[in-house]
Amino acid sequence: MTLLCKPFRNADKGALKAVGLALASSILMTGCFDGSSSSSDSDSSVNEQLFPADGKFEATIRRTTNGVPHIKADNLASAAFGHGYAQAQDNVCLLAEAFVKARSERAKYFGPGDNSINIINDFSYKAQEILSGAKAEFPQLSEESRAMVEGFTAGYNRYVNETDPGTLPVECRDQPWVKEIEPTDLLAHYRIVGQFASGAQFATGVVFAAVPPGEVADPVPAQPVTSLEGESGNVLRVADAARMNARKIENFVDTGLASNAWGIGSELTENGKGALLANPHFPYTGHRRLYQSQLTVPGYLNVNGAGLLGTAIPLINFNENLAWSHTVTTSRRFTWYELQLKPGDPLTYIKDGVEKPITSKTFQIEVDMGGPEPVVLERTFWFSEYGPMLAAKETNDSFPKWGGTGLVNEEPAAYTYRDANANTSGLLDTWLGMSRASNLEEFKDVFRQCGTTLWTNSTYTDDQGNAYYIDSSSVPNLSEATIAVLNLKRSLSSDFNELFKAGVTLLDGSKSRDDWVEGECAGLVPFEDKPQLQRTDWVQNSNSSHWSTNPDEFLTGFSPLFGAENAPINPRTRLGIKMLRNPTDPGLDANTKPPAGQDGKFSARDLIDTIWNNRAWYAEQFLPELRARCALISEPVEVPQELLPSDPEVTSPGTQNVAAGCDALNGWNGTYDLTSTGAHLFRAFIDIYNRSFPDDLETEFDPSDPVYTPADPSTVGRGSADDAMLQSLAAAMVLLEDAGIALDSQLGEVQYYQPSGGVPPGGDPTSAEALASRIPWHGGDGNVEGAFNAIGVVDSNFAEDTRIPRVNTPEYIGVTSPPEEAEFRFAGGLSSNNTDGWLIARGTSWHFGLEFTEEGPQAYGLTSYSQSSDADSDFFVDQSMRYSQKDARKLFFTDEEIEENLLSNGEMTISN
Repeated sequence: MTLLCKPFRNADKGALKAVGLALASSILMTGCFDGSSSSSDSDSSVNEQLFPADGKFEATIRRTTNGVPHIKADNLASAAFGHGYAQAQDNVCLLAEAFVKARSERAKYFGPGDNSINIINDFSYKAQEILSGAKAEFPQLSEESRAMVEGFTAGYNRYVNETDPGTLPVECRDQPWVKEIEPTDLLAHYRIVGQFASGAQFATGVVFAAVPPGEVADPVPAQPVTSLEGESGNVLRVADAARMNARKIENFVDTGLASNAWGIGSELTENGKGALLANPHFPYTGHRRLYQSQLTVPGYLNVNGAGLLGTAIPLINFNENLAWSHTVTTSRRFTWYELQLKPGDPLTYIKDGVEKPITSKTFQIEVDMGGPEPVVLERTFWFSEYGPMLAAKETNDSFPKWGGTGLVNEEPAAYTYRDANANTSGLLDTWLGMSRASNLEEFKDVFRQCGTTLWTNSTYTDDQGNAYYIDSSSVPNLSEATIAVLNLKRSLSSDFNELFKAGVTLLDGSKSRDDWVEGECAGLVPFEDKPQLQRTDWVQNSNSSHWSTNPDEFLTGFSPLFGAENAPINPRTRLGIKMLRNPTDPGLDANTKPPAGQDGKFSARDLIDTIWNNRAWYAEQFLPELRARCALISEPVEVPQELLPSDPEVTSPGTQNVAAGCDALNGWNGTYDLTSTGAHLFRAFIDIYNRSFPDDLETEFDPSDPVYTPADPSTVGRGSADDAMLQSLAAAMVLLEDAGIALDSQLGEVQYYQPSGGVPPGGDPTSAEALASRIPWHGGDGNVEGAFNAIGVVDSNFAEDTRIPRVNTPEYIGVTSPPEEAEFRFAGGLSSNNTDGWLIARGTSWHFGLEFTEEGPQAYGLTSYSQSSDADSDFFVDQSMRYSQKDARKLFFTDEEIEENLLSNGEMTISN
């Protein structure tokens, strides 16, 4: 695509980097965009709120405390231009790597990768039409989306073009893949973002391994080559690696992402206006880092928030009148189809008695095999009318191989899927509409018009005191007949129900009955059929389903694809509802600030402090009982070997005196603060107890009381050597002793954040190194101990979603009993390296508390891992230090606030 530009004035690049990366500046930039756009100079009908009339972008970037960019422009495209430039200043390596991924060029630049993952990804993304689909979508974009995509692209390109490659962060310094991008590259990245909770799970092997009988899954050279040896000298076995990856997927709904969000209505705020708690729990590394910015186009848009890297507009936001946050849903974004094959023909299926072809496409990718030129490999993939074929057998032995007897019709079968987020052309339009809304009805209109937030719920509040929740994700719209059959099969077959609980919605591809109802939203559930709730007290979501948004008004009767109803809720949800119902209760520690202070009314400060109160559900549910049992025991406790890790093996001492552990827990205040002693011991205990004794609770789940049930540990053997709770405590003590962690350590001594890297993609992961000192990190594991301020360890040698190496720590591993024999980790990822503790790499990220006042929105928060992933930036760990110290900053919104808090070391103007 040709870009029409006027040359920029010459500038000292060293000075630009010194000042620009220090970002103490107000930056005036002008740039360019695609000359074929409707905003070209010759188009007299150009919408000047969207595009510059003269075809030149111009944006002002003002950096305030901690490097947050406030971008102001006369039109939307120019605002996006400034946003692209600012994001590139702070995160150019991550953005460039994301665009390599979206173009299916990882193997070209980074080699085959561990177990040929780059080859598998590149081919799979081609089969999923990541880039080709973006090219097809681009001409159909709305003018608003086109303005944002073109503007952001030009801003990113401007930074890349003006910056000396030798001065880039080491992870991408002097790398050929850091280069200009096309708008379609950015749109392709959005297609990957849209499929994080759907197609991306199939891109690691399930699509790649799908071949009909008689075909091989390994790619072949497009031209003759002497060998297909990787750098280690091993011949590539790509298909074997793909099948191995497919086996690792245990649940197709669980994305590993989490969040908390509260919408507080007029009944529970100090001034009768709304308030919001926004607490996404996202990765600290990679493409899913959230980046804060403010975009202002006078008279058109003024929004402050944070979005995933590469998004041209923030996603979790507030404006003058309203605010919202997102949480990952329990909904399903795809359905599987069992195709009934024509007997003797594995490439023809029968639907409603009509024969239909399984088609094929052959793709090529380039692979750096260490020679002077990359090797071109090619592979054929197969497709149904719904989408790519799947190697279902490789995910679960319940499925047959391609051509075997199916589960649905007991006929020769093959499997495929349809993805609700395969087309993300409306992604930016949805968030632009939300950001421009001025009241609840306008906000709802975005979803009435089939807007979707892809894989998240939306929790909302406003200056009128409304609290509103909606599952705004992309959910397939199934007919009543299909839902009835689906529910019947689940009730009659435990195996079918287990597949459903693992995220596989298996439909009958031989009947058009099971096709999605296209309707007004192109196959997605329309607005009026989505779970939603509007109240004046509160709504909340912490990644349980819609059902328990507010237990005073359960949401029932929705498609099962939205999630379970009348079913247990997760521990963070239980704790969140408990705090909302008891806003003046401090929990276990009387010195902990109650969620809403003493008056029971929430303010912005109260809400950020609620995130940071570091309470945990299981501590509040079980710690008093565990202490009571400690008081009863006077003999050593048996430590069954099966309660301990097998890799590395920790040998049971037979029995364990638990007195020291009991003393540590008696001295614990029940929270996961830096100074809390014994918190880590409780983590190890509750992990072992919940996993090893899943049937120990005597009070079963009661749908009328989802917060306080299930409950009550069994009293069998209470306070004896055979007590399940005390055995779990004893095992936890043995585990921590093996890890070199004292039982009474303060949490801040054993749990920390420490960014790492220093190696480009394709480099040796073992060469990655720490890029900053350890920063003590408060919070607890949301899954293990049910901490509201959820953080956690990530077991990966690479920054998430990337091939950029990072420091990883080995974990204690166990294996479940046959037949599953699935691996699990102990104590939320406790390192098996002596004294290493917990290296935190996900969890509370962009987070804030907000209230509306007569003076407008007032908000306090942080981005826990800071704005920049460049270790040389002033904004690399500055907010991380503030998070450690619970030092929230004001989120500046008005022009007056921004001007008063500009960084002190000058302004920088770039113009042509």
